[in-house]
Amino acid sequence: MNYLIDFYQALLTPKQRNYMSLYYLDDYSLGEIAEEFEVSRQAVYDNIKRTEAMLEQYEEKLALFEKFEQRQQLLQTLKRQVELTDDVSATISALENLE
Repeated sequence: MNYLIDFYQALLTPKQRNYMSLYYLDDYSLGEIAEEFEVSRQAVYDNIKRTEAMLEQYEEKLALFEKFEQRQQLLQTLKRQVELTDDVSATISALENLE
């Protein structure tokens, strides 16, 4: 879920971003988030579950994370297959830095 948040956070509302960030990245409990935003634990839980479903739908349709993983695997394969010269190494580094 952390990767999905990283890839699709720009598509979330500020409230969704805050809840997901606190819950997944900062390891807050539902109660702590509810207290912070002065809402019920159930409201936080519902929002997080809806947002998780949205993120999974985004990934299903856009596949940004899947493509990222494939790109990383291909880069690793390329590094193993090619005897790294300065030119090839620089090209691979430039490709990695595009992420």
